[in-house]
Amino acid sequence: MTVDLRTRATDRELLDIGVDAAETRKSLGDLRFVNRWLGNRGALLRTVRDHLPPGGRLLDVGCGSADLPAFLLSRLPGPPRAVGLDVKVAHLQAAPRNVRRVVGDVRRLPFPDRSFDVVTASLFLHHFDAPELPGVLRDLARLARNALVVNDLRRARVPLALGRVAFPLLFRSRVSVEDGLLSIRRGFREPELRAALAAAGLPAVRVRRSFPYRLLAVARAPHAPDGRP
Repeated sequence: MTVDLRTRATDRELLDIGVDAAETRKSLGDLRFVNRWLGNRGALLRTVRDHLPPGGRLLDVGCGSADLPAFLLSRLPGPPRAVGLDVKVAHLQAAPRNVRRVVGDVRRLPFPDRSFDVVTASLFLHHFDAPELPGVLRDLARLARNALVVNDLRRARVPLALGRVAFPLLFRSRVSVEDGLLSIRRGFREPELRAALAAAGLPAVRVRRSFPYRLLAVARAPHAPDGRP
């Protein structure tokens, strides 16, 4: 089946709509597998390290079971203090204890401005349609003293073709298979992510491609100390 990848898909993913508890647990396990082996963790770690002081505060939004902030905690000096935000209690139940778990909606963030040194959004922004993105990015950026770091999917035919073959073999959950393929179709082309960041009014932004088919963006806060954007 030929899929038009010129524009982002707008269908909602099953895990966002809601599935039963057993399927949720299996799908979150599959997401941890993706983050471990295909989640661009090394590049994310190096980027966060540039902007997070020892013992600083980190917020990861849309954290699922918070495996990514836990990974960053285990590799960063200090160590930092990490908060994981997710809209669903069920997603946070499997989160490690060294990550503070907060249930909340990114559209109504329960934190004051500049509460964190670094805010990360990893494989999260593609869940939002284009009209919502500038507002979400603007709200996330206002929480960051130093930088907002975005790590998300780059929409392309190669990962979609590979996913059709590999996802049914790798994933335990049918939800993960369907959502994984849809996530690729909801991913970004580089100009689209740049446009969303520009529409959010964020200065000092850098966007680059990263393996495997990821886009890594850093928006440095205007009040942050000099450093790499």
